[in-house]
Amino acid sequence: MFRLSVRLAFFAASALALQSSMAAADDAQVARGEYLVTIGGCNDCHTPGYFFGKPDSARFLGGSDVGFEIPGQGVFVGRNITPDKETGIGSWTREQIVTALQAGQRPDGRQLAPIMPWHALAQLTEEDVTAIAVFLQSLKPVSNQVPGPFQPGEKVSTFMFRILPPGETAAAAPN
Repeated sequence: MFRLSVRLAFFAASALALQSSMAAADDAQVARGEYLVTIGGCNDCHTPGYFFGKPDSARFLGGSDVGFEIPGQGVFVGRNITPDKETGIGSWTREQIVTALQAGQRPDGRQLAPIMPWHALAQLTEEDVTAIAVFLQSLKPVSNQVPGPFQPGEKVSTFMFRILPPGETAAAAPN
C-alpha cells in the first residue's frame, strides 16, 4: 500500500511540474505574442479610436471605426481580432489564426482584406506567429461588430481613408 501511495504521489508531483512548465511556456508565448503585436502595430488598424488619436484601450484589438478604400476593390475595416465568438475570432482555432497570418486565408477559405500585411507576417518564424495566435486567444473578448467590407460603389457607413495609386488625385478617383 505504501508503494502505491508513493507512486501516486510521484505521479501527482510530476503532473503538477509538467502543468507548471506548460503554464510558464504559455506565459512566455503570450508575452512574446504581445511584444510582436505591439511592434507590428496591429492596434493601428484593429483598435477603435486609434486613427483619431484616442485609442479605446477597453476595446483593444476589438475592431476599427475607420475604413480604407482601395480603388476597384472596396472599403475594408480592421476586424475584431479578440476571442469574441460572435464578432471576433473566438471560433477560430490556433492553427486557423496562424494560417490567416501566414497565408492570408480565413477559415472559410476567403482571402483576408488586401490591406492586411500577411505577406510580411508570412516571413515570421512558426514560433513567432504561434505566439501571436496564443496572445490573441488570451485577450479579453470584445463584443464589437465592425461594418463592411463594402464592395466598390456600395454606400459606406463609416469614416474612411482613400488609398490612391501614385499620380492619381482624389478629384479624379471614382467614388
